[in-house]
Formats: sequence, C-alpha cells, structure tokens
Amino acid sequence: MTDPRIEKLANLLINYSCAVQPGERILIEAIDVPHAFTKALVRAATAAGGRPIVMLKSNEINRALLLEGTREQWDSIADVERMQMEQVQCYIGARGNPNVSEMSDVPADKQKIYEQTVWERVHHQVRIKKTRWVVLRWPTASMAQMAEMSTEAFEDFFFNVCTLDYAKMARAMEPLKALMEKTDRVRLKGPRDTDLTFSIKGIAAIPCEGKVNIPDGEVFTAPVRDSVNGVIRFNAPTIYRGVTHNDIRLTFKNGKIVEATSTASEKLNEVLNADEGARYVGEFAIGFNPWCIKPMKDILFDEKIAGSIHFTPGSCYDEASNGNKSGIHWDMVMLQTPEAGGGEIWFDDRLIRKDGRFIVPELEPLNPERLK
Repeated sequence: MTDPRIEKLANLLINYSCAVQPGERILIEAIDVPHAFTKALVRAATAAGGRPIVMLKSNEINRALLLEGTREQWDSIADVERMQMEQVQCYIGARGNPNVSEMSDVPADKQKIYEQTVWERVHHQVRIKKTRWVVLRWPTASMAQMAEMSTEAFEDFFFNVCTLDYAKMARAMEPLKALMEKTDRVRLKGPRDTDLTFSIKGIAAIPCEGKVNIPDGEVFTAPVRDSVNGVIRFNAPTIYRGVTHNDIRLTFKNGKIVEATSTASEKLNEVLNADEGARYVGEFAIGFNPWCIKPMKDILFDEKIAGSIHFTPGSCYDEASNGNKSGIHWDMVMLQTPEAGGGEIWFDDRLIRKDGRFIVPELEPLNPERLK
C-alpha cells in the first residue's frame, strides 16, 4: 500500500503546482527517486486527464556522462531532451540524491559543458519559459545526515514542509510583494561584518507559493545590477558543483564582486570567473517557510528558511530581470535569526524585519506561528 503522504504530495504537485488539465502532456523527470512516488505521480496525472511521460535518471550515470562526454555528445543529448520538452505543457523534476557530493570530482570545464547545453537549451530556454513546472528534492539518507536528523524524522519533516497550506501562504505574501515593488533602497545587516546596500527600484517582486518549487516560501526580486555595495557574509553552508562551502564572504563595489572567500576559496572563484555575469547578482529573496528552520545544504530547502535571505551571484530570472546574464545561478543563504547572530532588513530607511521576524503589521502573517 502506498504511503498516504506520497499520494498527498503527488496530488498537490499535479493539481496545485502544475494544475494539469485534460489532454495536457506532463513530463516527469525522476532522478534517484522511489518508483512508488513516480507511480503515484503517473496515477495523479492520469486522474486529472493528463498524459504523463516519464524519464528515469541516475546521478551516478549522469556523473559518468559528465566525465566522459564531449561537447558534441552533450549537444546531441540537448537536442533530444529539448524536443521532448517542447512537446509537453507541464514538467515535474523529482530529484533524489543518495550522495550529495556525487559530482564533486567532475572538473569545472565538464560541468560547464552541461550548463551551456542541456541546462541552457532545455531548461532555461524551454522548460522555465514555456511550461508549467515544479521541482522538488526527494528525502534520502544522505539529506537526513546533512540535516543531522534520523531518516524517519527527516521524512516526517519533509512531508510537513512540502504539503503545508500554500494557498494560505500565498495570501500572506501579497503585502510583501506590494511593499518590495514600492521600495528603492535596501540595507541588509547581519552577523559579523555584513552591511550591504542596493536598490530594487523598478524590478518586479515574485511570490513563490508552491507553484514552481516544493518546498516553497519566498518572495524574490533582483538588485539593480550596479547598485550593490558593501560586504555580505553567509552563515549557511552551500554546495555548488558538488563542493561544500562554508563562511562565504563577498565584497561588492558598484555591483561587482571584487573579493570572494570561503572555506574553498579557489573553487568559489572558479565559479565566479565562469563568465562576466557570474560576479554580479541576479536575485535577492526573503524566505519564510515555517517548517524550514535550519540549513541542511540543500538549496531548495535552505533558501526558504524562516528568517533568512538569499543573494544570488549569476543570472537573473526573466520575471524579475535586472539584465544580468550568466551560466551561473548560485543561491547563497544568510540567516538573520537570533540563534544565527541576528540581523536586520531595511526598506527605504524603514526597519521591516529584525532578527528574522517581520515587525511591520502587514507582514506579521508571514511569521512562523501564523503560517503553520
């Protein structure tokens, strides 16, 4: 018998996130996830009148392809996957990972080939722009270890965070979206030497309510490209290209990262030197999912942590564009909760969040006890 939590999650993804309509084709890309979940998605899609297409993948196999593949080979893979993506109206990317460091020994030039072919041509150009899509992680023992939780406790956490009342959250986000779109100057203060200023004037604010990411719970925009000045120090660990970074510290001058250090500074700067846009920021977001309370080195969860912000070197999103283009999009998370050292968010000289809690009346419904 299928776990009822799996059925509930599958139905949320099909009927809420993707809103599959009769006759629509939906691509289910399942990477290292249990067949029970993939089958539940197939059943839910079919019940909604959809026509599911399933593509099964493995991170171990992807690593082998990355290590051995040529540019011409990845162009061929991108041709096939793009043609498939162009035939569907909806997409679910379910991504498990028995070993979160599986790609850590794949050279940067090999990873860059993938980013320039499959990621750019299939996902960035077609999936993101032309389908109704949602991506999610699948809970694995590897993720439970990173979260320093038992496998069973982590699974309970996973289903709580992924199946909360996103419609209620969506209503609570509306005042934050409106406020961000009226704001010019932002100032972030945080642990240690974080003091950063930038403008978000004229750039849309996008509420994330379980339609494209599960879990969800953020509103994002982008800084005016050349307006970022100061220092930001991230206190959540992050994995990029399979490498773990702690204590990332970035110094900005007129929008550009002019100094970057971490516990893996060489790898950090290797990514930031990938192209011109990688040293500029494409996203600024405020997180508030009440079930996400501590970092676990998985960005789909960590960027939603209640009391956090994330700042993103690399490409912007078209919905909130500041014109920055890059093959990189690296969400880096800073917690501003008391346990993490505190912090403040100021909009046009008005303090709107202190030590991770919204303090203006119209935003208080986004505090954890109101969203649970």
